[in-house]
Amino acid sequence: MVIFGWRTTIEQIRMLTLVCGHCHHQSAHNLFRRYTKPTIFFIPLFTISSKYGLQCTFCGVSYDISKMHAHQLV
Repeated sequence: MVIFGWRTTIEQIRMLTLVCGHCHHQSAHNLFRRYTKPTIFFIPLFTISSKYGLQCTFCGVSYDISKMHAHQLV
């Protein structure tokens, strides 16, 4: 019996002070990377999907951004 699955991990890259596009407050934003790996017997193998995002700490809204935009913010 082979146990196969997926593991999604969120990695915080940096905290930034930006104006939120949703609530229009200047607040801290969490810049993060979310990546997914297939697993066999609970051992992660390789990255198959990687996405970047920002989350406002004031209102909690989260949205995806491009890899190029994330590297410009860092």
